Amino acid sequence: MQTIRTRLIFLNRIPFLTRRMIRKIIQFDKQLLNLFSFTPSEISEFFAISAKKALIIHQNLHNQQIKRLIKQDSNICRLITIYDKDYPPQLRHIHDAPLVLYALGDVTLTKHTPSISVIGTRNPTIEAPRKLLHFVSPLIENNWLIVSGLAYGIDSLAHQITLNHHGKTIAVLGSGFHHVYPKRNVNLFKQIIQKGLVLSEYPPEVRPQKHHFPERNRIISGISNATLVVEATEKSGTLITVDQALDQGKEVYVVPGSPLVPQTVGCHKMIQDGAKLVITAQDIEEDWY
Repeated sequence: MQTIRTRLIFLNRIPFLTRRMIRKIIQFDKQLLNLFSFTPSEISEFFAISAKKALIIHQNLHNQQIKRLIKQDSNICRLITIYDKDYPPQLRHIHDAPLVLYALGDVTLTKHTPSISVIGTRNPTIEAPRKLLHFVSPLIENNWLIVSGLAYGIDSLAHQITLNHHGKTIAVLGSGFHHVYPKRNVNLFKQIIQKGLVLSEYPPEVRPQKHHFPERNRIISGISNATLVVEATEKSGTLITVDQALDQGKEVYVVPGSPLVPQTVGCHKMIQDGAKLVITAQDIEEDWY
């Protein structure tokens, strides 16, 4: 028997059916039933899309292979919909909240407070590990959960330091679980599953795409109480996460650095624009509490 959550998981797998389109369906059909009886022309008219895309959506609405894939997914990971009680509470209130999440590990960590996303450049300076130890270790000792994106550089360092110090960490991926990116971090991915939590809004078989990473950044900031930027270049993708954190009403803390290296230019610009400069972990905790 299908429920509203199983119908949502199904719709979330259909090509060309975006989150915006699914939300439009929910607005007019709370139980997500009517779309399955639409003709291709009705789908085209309802969503104002081409007949070709409407036909693909219609065909997939009755595709039994999608049901089989969902069953396979449920055997390897936890599927959490926005209708579920264990959906991350902070994510419910962000703009464009993910409708379905795939989870491996300890799902209870999504409710842990306090939590902070630790983000920065993929090409950190030689001082970056010491900077992270300086800030992250005291936070871990005081039971902060560390969130990041499993990317090269600052993300990987933040996760690894947290694991080394027996802390709690959540990694948010820009791909499905079968295609961990970067591949070099597969072992780190496995460690986090055992000791923390890995989340993705993409089904396990989805390969990483360039646009996935800016998309997943809203989840990294949204699931955290605050954000800490360790190093960032002037045009770093980190700035996207910072903008999203600010839009979500989250505090943003920034570590200053030498004006002579490109990896701190973005940090200094954020501070000039009003982000909070921090020198110690205590600065973060005093501001938070």
